[in-house]
Amino acid sequence: MRAVVLATMTALAALTAHAWAQEKTAMMVHEQKAAGVKKMTPNLYTDDVEACVRFWVERLHFEKTMEVKAEKGLAFAALQKGPIELMYGSYASLEADAGAAKAFRRGTAFLFIEVDDVEAAFAAVAGAPVVSPLHKTFYGATEFTVTDPAGHLLTFAQFGTQ
Repeated sequence: MRAVVLATMTALAALTAHAWAQEKTAMMVHEQKAAGVKKMTPNLYTDDVEACVRFWVERLHFEKTMEVKAEKGLAFAALQKGPIELMYGSYASLEADAGAAKAFRRGTAFLFIEVDDVEAAFAAVAGAPVVSPLHKTFYGATEFTVTDPAGHLLTFAQFGTQ
């Protein structure tokens, strides 16, 4: 009897060790895949890529780092300021892609942008349609929201203001 119990315990220990090794391997593979993400960049769509590029370059001092020309205007542009990157693509380029044409829907995107000086940001985007004026929030920010030339909502917020 004692030999049977000992053999059963040994078998259970081996199964447990095997199961643990499989789980550990699965976790390591998952961690390796997740660790492969280096950055994430918003990609917004518009009928007028050039107008959106001008908005970010002229008002907020972003740099246009890349562009892809289309028959009429730009099909795509990438913008950057420090570590922050933003891309705009044209709806026409999406509609020309058979796979994308079936999958996308036009709509409004929402960007939440934390700034050091909300008053300076408000001055920088003067003239843009204001959705929500400068105000204090219940979560400790002073913020406002405008639309970009494509109609996407941009909320600029500063935390820790009095």
